[in-house]
Amino acid sequence: MHGSTGYSGYHQNNQQRPRKRGGGRRTSRKYQHHQNTRNNGDDDQKEQKSPPPCTDFDKAYFHCYAHVGIHEEMIKDSVRTETYKAAIMHHQSFIEGKVVMDVGCGTGILSIFCAQAGAKRVYAVDASDIAVQANEVVKANNLADRVIVLHGRVEDVEIYEKVDVIISEWMGYMLLYESMLGSVIAARDRWLKRGGLILPCTATLYMAPITHPDRYKDSIEFWRNVYGIDMSVMMPLAKLCAFEEPCVETITGENVMARPHVVKHVDCYTIQLHELESVSTRYKFQSTMRAPLHGFALWFDAEFSGPASSTNNNPVDGFRGKKHANPDEALVLSTGPEDLPTHWQQTLIYYFDPIEVEQDQIIEGSLTLSQNKENHRFMNIRLVCSSGGMSYVKELVMR
Repeated sequence: MHGSTGYSGYHQNNQQRPRKRGGGRRTSRKYQHHQNTRNNGDDDQKEQKSPPPCTDFDKAYFHCYAHVGIHEEMIKDSVRTETYKAAIMHHQSFIEGKVVMDVGCGTGILSIFCAQAGAKRVYAVDASDIAVQANEVVKANNLADRVIVLHGRVEDVEIYEKVDVIISEWMGYMLLYESMLGSVIAARDRWLKRGGLILPCTATLYMAPITHPDRYKDSIEFWRNVYGIDMSVMMPLAKLCAFEEPCVETITGENVMARPHVVKHVDCYTIQLHELESVSTRYKFQSTMRAPLHGFALWFDAEFSGPASSTNNNPVDGFRGKKHANPDEALVLSTGPEDLPTHWQQTLIYYFDPIEVEQDQIIEGSLTLSQNKENHRFMNIRLVCSSGGMSYVKELVMR
């Protein structure tokens, strides 16, 4: 869906091509016959704040997820889908006979996996019109008595019981793009029982410097000689078009110039909305090779541990390398350059011109990711880099 030339959003034609679902303002149906199932422990639930308004940007975002192509791409990502299915079966003892909420259910595949694992009831919530199709899929699989599709934003729909499990595939490019995690937080704060399970429980965003001469050659150097014609005057425009915005591409471990740095660790049990408004980190790398520095790559891991391990032994921001609760037991969905490719690929921030770096040379600076003020689903990026006595600043927006 997103080629090697980079990512393009709906800022040009009002049609965003997003990565994840959130939740449209539609009045939910099908839940009212369960209102008698509320438990007595819900009476002390805190009064909820008014949900944020559904903006025109949100409506455009939800509209995009009505297209079957996006869901086909995600479902065909076997690393993604099979990891979720394995996590559900791994935690079957938490799910069997329990109440589950699937935030941003899409076609309903994760909801059905939970029903197959023995869930007593699954609330499948999606704001996009794909919820209509999800309801048909549920009925076609004879699960309408256990999977209840709610067509609306998770911030707006109502159910009358707490849930034991929340599952969601909320991760966007470079983890936080599209801001769907906010919907998971809303569901957690409204309905998750004390001691409940969230899948995935944690996620970690990484960054690392990269060298990618083939990409630069294909997009920029190409113009020096085009069928014997000197088109080098095109190179400044080519750089602008190729590298003005973040690019969603697949690289390999050979492109990575240093051990990764943790930009942000997210604990889904404790993260708060205000923490998503802006994420900043200072980094310091030591290059493992002599090579041109073309920019930086960002990717993430998501971990599917049980509630007890969600807050133990997690990497702190700035930690270099991977660190999981128990590598022998934890299920981890990884989107890094050295892992099996996924539809998330990696998010690359290229400089317009490469920076020559020697082996062991220090590359240091800061990275700030902040929600766009006009459209919180867009991401403002500010990258500051110093190396070899030179400093570089790049500001860009992921739309």
